[in-house]
Amino acid sequence: MAESAVKEIPLNSVQVEALVVMKIVKACSATFPTTATGSLVGMDVNGTLQITNSFPFPTADVAASDSHPNDHMAASNLAAAAPRSKANVAYQNEMIKCLREVNVDANNVGWYTSANMGNFINTSLIENQYYYQKEMNERTVALVHDVSRSSQGALSLRAFRLSPNFMAAYKEGKFTTENMQKTKLTYKDVLIELPIIVHNSHLLTSFLHQLPAELPKEELEFPASLQELTANQPPIPLYPNLESLDLSIDPYLEKTCDQLLDSIETHYTELNNFQYFQRQLAREQTKVTAWKTKRAAENATRAAQKLAPLPEDEWERLFKLPTEPSRLEGMLNARQVEQYSRQVDGFTASITSKMFAVKSNLLPESS
Repeated sequence: MAESAVKEIPLNSVQVEALVVMKIVKACSATFPTTATGSLVGMDVNGTLQITNSFPFPTADVAASDSHPNDHMAASNLAAAAPRSKANVAYQNEMIKCLREVNVDANNVGWYTSANMGNFINTSLIENQYYYQKEMNERTVALVHDVSRSSQGALSLRAFRLSPNFMAAYKEGKFTTENMQKTKLTYKDVLIELPIIVHNSHLLTSFLHQLPAELPKEELEFPASLQELTANQPPIPLYPNLESLDLSIDPYLEKTCDQLLDSIETHYTELNNFQYFQRQLAREQTKVTAWKTKRAAENATRAAQKLAPLPEDEWERLFKLPTEPSRLEGMLNARQVEQYSRQVDGFTASITSKMFAVKSNLLPESS
């Protein structure tokens, strides 16, 4: 009863310990540009998924001396499929068993992966998350850490889950136009993003609040009660950040635009393939209609001659209608295009505002 009541509460946020964030950042940065994956452990408390520990999956090392670009690509593919491989499933169970012996949270709550320039929406992400989410303990998430974006100074860590509609469609494996129209499934319904809260212990929070302040020269007057401490909170000093005044265009903007154009070209390729299928289907259906008309005329003639009619379902054996290609790749690519578009919007927002601020200095004649 208690488990069913817990499952009825939907997940609304993900709380990640600061130590887990540091572990994920370190593991993803150490293997960059190869994809890094790992397991997450924690617990679900009233709709908030608390992630308290993590450990990486073992991957095959690529020799730096005789490495080839294809070697890193193959290593990335192996690492992307690591969460659902049999060897890593056994490794994960053994690690969770060891964590349970030392009285640490030992409930698997998902997995994490690294990304480069926001390029993470692919079949590997879907297959891994479906593998975790289809089990009995389906309250799992996928954490995505963008190494390139985080290198600019702002942590990029996002949590995703597969939507229930997409889970049902992926279980059936029918991503046809008819089924998608029936279920009203679009590229926006593939992933659900959950807000992330980075949690620190109270001792660490107190240390961080005192770190930027100067050492007191006089004896401190400690508050008499918690209410007094809450009422008179110490001011937090501001950090001067001169890099935010830089007028240079973001170096990642050009790369993101190139990847956006590549995704749009992939979309047109998928569209051309589907149009080719429609032409092939129309051509075959025209042949089937002509054959049925001819067979109906032959049966009418045979009926006038009082002969047995010929079967009218032989067209299924004579003609083979083309199979409709899966629309899953097109959906994921459309979702990736949306991801790149949001990144471009985020890059250009700050640059445009700074350009307008110094417009009179850049273009004196326009003022």
